[in-house]
Amino acid sequence: MHIIPIPIFEHNYSYLIVDDKANEAAVVDPGEPQKVLTALAQTSAKLTSILTTHHHPHHANGNIELVLSKPTLAVYGADARIPELNYVCKHNEEFTVGTLKVRSLHTPSHTKGSVCYYVRDGDEMNEEKEKAVFTGDTLLVGGCGRFVEGDAKDMYHVLYSILGSLPKDTQVFCGHESAFLNLQFASTIDPNNPNLHKKLNWVQAQSTYRTVPSTIEEELEYNPYLRVSEPSIQQATNVSDNFEVMTMLRALNDNFNAQHHRSSRANGHNGIVRINGIGGINGINGLNRINEMAGINGMNGISTLM
Repeated sequence: MHIIPIPIFEHNYSYLIVDDKANEAAVVDPGEPQKVLTALAQTSAKLTSILTTHHHPHHANGNIELVLSKPTLAVYGADARIPELNYVCKHNEEFTVGTLKVRSLHTPSHTKGSVCYYVRDGDEMNEEKEKAVFTGDTLLVGGCGRFVEGDAKDMYHVLYSILGSLPKDTQVFCGHESAFLNLQFASTIDPNNPNLHKKLNWVQAQSTYRTVPSTIEEELEYNPYLRVSEPSIQQATNVSDNFEVMTMLRALNDNFNAQHHRSSRANGHNGIVRINGIGGINGINGLNRINEMAGINGMNGISTLM
């Protein structure tokens, strides 16, 4: 299994999932189709599927152009609002991309129709050697998406009963580059967490601003939304019920992001992270330094839904 992150728009990601054995590929959330096709051209794989995590335009609208250019594509999802949808996948349904096994996980929280895709690659003995989950705007590095069409109970169920229960070595490929601000917020909630400090330091040390993937194991160590039963998180939110902790975390997180946006605008920054168009499909070349990224969740009309 070969996974190619494709930076799109200001701070979104699409992904090509390539099965090297069958020379077949799927794309996750092709928001900018031409960038997907450019990445595909650097492989010898045939694109056969689109895996759509949810209906928001910067994730799903590229489906239209891709299907026009490749009419036989299978377009997976679980929301009638997804353009060109032709295969409604059920929760825990298994299908394949080449020899790769894909399981669709219904994760209603960010949107009612959100789906995460759990992909596994096995060896000759059918042992799953590589595991990855594509989470869209549900689980992010160090955070989670906003409860646009769900609530704290929905997100708790998704994070703890579905995504958090995946094998710990599962790689997490999310739909936005938002680790820096997410981890900054987390450090205000869980300041004595050494795993959190280690991850934040790692992010700050990157010469290229691309922090995917993380792993389920890492997220369990530093993501406050996966640690709501920890005394430190409950003390910081001043509540102890798991759902109430989740609710309070989201409210504090939104306020934190808004404050950073106002600060960024006051200091002359536009609050937008540009991760595309500089380093091509293979990432960024170091021009976008992290200390310029305070507005990564800025109110630019794209990330307000993240």
